[in-house]
Amino acid sequence: MAIISCRVKNNDDSVIQLLNPNRQTIYFRDMRPLKDARFQLVNFSENELRVSLSNVSLSDEGRYVCQLYTDPPQEAYADITVLIPPGNPIIEAKDEVLSEGNETEMTCTAMSSKPAATIRWMKGDKELTGKPRVELTYDKMYTVTSRVAFTVNKEDDGVPIICIVDHPAVKDFRARKFLEVQYKPEVKIVVEFPQGLTREGENLELTCQAKGKPQPQRVNWLKVDDDVPSHAVITGGDLYIENLNKSYNGTYRCVASNPLGESYDDYVLYVYDSRAGEGAPRTVDHAVIGGVVAVVVFAMLCLLIVLGRYFARHKGTYFTHEAKGADDAADADTAIINAEGGHTNSDEKKEYYI
Repeated sequence: MAIISCRVKNNDDSVIQLLNPNRQTIYFRDMRPLKDARFQLVNFSENELRVSLSNVSLSDEGRYVCQLYTDPPQEAYADITVLIPPGNPIIEAKDEVLSEGNETEMTCTAMSSKPAATIRWMKGDKELTGKPRVELTYDKMYTVTSRVAFTVNKEDDGVPIICIVDHPAVKDFRARKFLEVQYKPEVKIVVEFPQGLTREGENLELTCQAKGKPQPQRVNWLKVDDDVPSHAVITGGDLYIENLNKSYNGTYRCVASNPLGESYDDYVLYVYDSRAGEGAPRTVDHAVIGGVVAVVVFAMLCLLIVLGRYFARHKGTYFTHEAKGADDAADADTAIINAEGGHTNSDEKKEYYI
């Protein structure tokens, strides 16, 4: 509904009338010459003529004239713009089912709007860039088509592609389509038992986990470059070997396939002695021992250098007390007799030696 109001200040009983864009009189004072029941009188007085227009259509768009019969006549104008929201957006995909790594494209159409709508694209929470095309139809309305192209991977499976239509008459008008992406299997081998070293006499249980789209219907176990032990039990994705011994050493492979390809995962089996890892002596840290030895050797070298420098400084000639007076004596006996202090008493003889 539109409300059209014509107001006059200080009216001197002049006649007020309202004209449509085709200059046809809608109301003359409080009378309606135009035979269109959608126009209804809301208020009439000397200063105002107010009219309502219900069920507005595109044909009602244009300039409306408020005319006051004076000399000369006076006019005022009001423009009505009619917004036409688009119909429900239509989203179409080139491919319903996609393969990983393939490129696809989608289109989204917003029909019969005024003005032209704008279209945005989202893949999950990531915005995509589309290419729009605008067409003006025969009834002066617009149809907008946007096209987007992108490459898919396995993470896109189940992700929604959303077409968002923006228009002054509506907000957040959406259509969505979920991607269906097929991809080859992902394979992983899980050791159920034992936890830790595999020793002789123990049992081994491996589980092959395979995921793909379409889901692999079966998996195969094999031993690379050899046969799987004859008494090994294979149940679905599980491989069970009892009473391990070293002849079972090797690479065991789980293979899964679907129409898009084949994948595998390997498990390398090495069987240890039955007592491996039990009561083993503590490992000696050779680095620590080497460090200690280096410190000791360095200390000894430093000590030898200090002692060598000490003896070099104190090098000289030293005499005992017995040698004093020997320079003037004719023989050794005379030197002893002439020695300082004498040596008549053998108990008082002293000798110093460095």
